[in-house]
This record gives sequence, structure tokens and C-alpha cells, in this order.
Amino acid sequence: MTRTAPPTGEVPAGSAPVGQVAARMSTLDRFLPVWIGLAMVVGLLAGRWVPGIADALDAMAVGSISLPIAIGLLVMMYPVLAKVRYGELGTVVRDRRTMVLSLVLNWLVGPALMFTLAWTFLPDLPEYRTGLIIVGLARCIAMVIVWNDLACGDREAAAVLVALNSVFQVVAFAGLGWFYLEVLPGWLGLGATGLDVSVWEIAVSVLVFLGIPLAAGYLSRRIGEGRRGREWYEERFLPVVGPWALYGLLFTIVVLFALQGDTITSRPLDVARIALPLLLYFVLMWAGSMVVAHRIGLGYARSTSVAFTAAGNNFELAIAVAIAVFGVTSGQALAGVVGPLIEVPVLVGLIYVSLWSRRFFTDTRTGDLP
Repeated sequence: MTRTAPPTGEVPAGSAPVGQVAARMSTLDRFLPVWIGLAMVVGLLAGRWVPGIADALDAMAVGSISLPIAIGLLVMMYPVLAKVRYGELGTVVRDRRTMVLSLVLNWLVGPALMFTLAWTFLPDLPEYRTGLIIVGLARCIAMVIVWNDLACGDREAAAVLVALNSVFQVVAFAGLGWFYLEVLPGWLGLGATGLDVSVWEIAVSVLVFLGIPLAAGYLSRRIGEGRRGREWYEERFLPVVGPWALYGLLFTIVVLFALQGDTITSRPLDVARIALPLLLYFVLMWAGSMVVAHRIGLGYARSTSVAFTAAGNNFELAIAVAIAVFGVTSGQALAGVVGPLIEVPVLVGLIYVSLWSRRFFTDTRTGDLP
């Protein structure tokens, strides 16, 4: 994921079309959809055909945290968070438009949209419907950082918005679950479902999947720049650790799909029914967020961060909650697993759509172009 920043940090509106951007990417970045597709296939086949692999991976857990997935996510997120210029986070925090828009999209629009799609497409399948609603409540704090980076979004904005999501996830997840699974269905005359999940479980998830790599990234920049200077840190150190973000991503995908490969491949029709509302959700959330951010005057980089943060979901938390509350073989757990099956290829595709859309922004500043 090595990047070469232009001298001015800006490009004229409409420049650097997708073809030129792709040509300047490393081989690893350029064929990302291929590697991700292969990782998904390897994981699914391993889960289906390798005896005992799912049980072995599932056994490597501490509480509700899968150690293989945690390792993959930490390796994936550290290089991107090491690239963040933490001294510039204040400019994002002071940007009220970005902060308010992200909060509205993530905690009002996203859950409401998933609730609507779940009841529209799965009215007769309450287990899958509940699983989708849980996915909609779990806002993204992990993979979105990689998607944002590949789409040349604002790294500092992504770091702040992910941290903001983490805080709200701890304080709001259980309450929103109660509202969307019990209160709102009751008001609408629909069937209600309980969701018993502790704030502690959510806090642990946030600490592991965001807190550890965030602290490591911050310390790396602080120590590296302090001892060797910014030029060494950004031109010598970051290019070495950068590719590990995609290695971690691919490892995570293989592990995730190996864990549920047998379930996914043995219930293809159920997977298809769950996939349709998920597909609509990711596309609508990303496109709507991008349009609104553009309309209120955000530049390309910050609009991209808002859009990917709003579209992505914390599948680790959603799956953990579904398994803890409803069981590993439940329909709710299957819906959680199908989430990344659809999210990963869709958001990878939206990276290219995002790069193409840069021509429509008058301010196409990015902190770090490909």
C-alpha cells in the first residue's frame, strides 16, 4: 500500500482518472479484488473440505474474541494507523460538518435503513432478519480504515470518525438493539426480539480491534519521527510496513470464511436471500453519504472518509453478539457471517467508484495519492 504524495498535496479537479491511479498502484494494490476473491474461495473451501479446521479455529478464542481474527485485524490495521499524522487530528475534530454528518449517518440513518431492508426482504425469516439488524447496529471500526486508505480518503478524518464510532458503539449499541428489536417492532405491530448483550463485551471488542492498533500506530509515529525525523519515517519506515495491511486483510478473510465455510456453502438459497438486502444497504449507504457530503461542501478526501465509515460495519462485533446471544448455529449468526461475504467485494468495488468520482469534486485534495 505504498503511496507517493504529490508535492502540493493537491490535484486539479477531474485529474488522475481511475486508469492512471491503478497504473501507479503496486501489484498488490492493483489486483486487490483478485487477491480478496481468492482469499474468500480458499477460506470457503477450507471450511467446507478440511476436516476440523472450523472447530480448531473456533477453539482459539478468549471470551467472544477469536484470536486468529484478532491477529489478522491487528496486522491489517496497524500499518494504516501508523500512517496517520496525529498532530493534524484537531482540524478534523473542529470540522463540525464532518463530525455531525458522520454521527447522523452512522447512528440514525444506517440502523434505520438496515431495519427497513431487513423487514422488507425477510418478513418471513425472523432469525435472519434479526441478524441483519444486528449487523446494521455494529458500526465499522476496522476494515473501513483500509478501504478509506485505498480510496485516497483523509486518514486523519477516518481515524477520528472510527474513534467516534467506537465511543458510540460502547454507549449506544445495546440501547439501539433494544429499540430496533423490541420497541420499534412493537410500535409497528411487528414481532419483537430480545437482545441481551453487555456493555463490557462491546467495550472489549472496541479495545481489541481499535485500541491496540491505534496505540501502536500513534507510538510508532511519535517514536519514529522523534528519533529519525518525519522524512525517514514516511519515506523509509512506512513503505516497509505498508504492505502488511493487505496481508492482514487477506489472512482475516481466509480465517473468517474458513470458520463458516461449511454453513455458507450448504445453505446457498438462504445466503442469497440475506445477501440482497445487504447489497442494497452497502451501496445505498455509500452513495447517499458521498452525495450528501459533496452537497454540503466537503472535499473529496473527507467525503470519502465519511462515505466508507458510514457504509462499513463491524462484522466482528455483529458475529460475536449473534453467537453469544443466539448460538453459533443460529440464523442470526449466519446473517452476521454473510455480512462480510457481501461487504468485502462490494466495498472493494466502491473504492474504484470513489476514485472515479473524484472528478466531480472541485476540491480533490488528498493527504496521500496513489
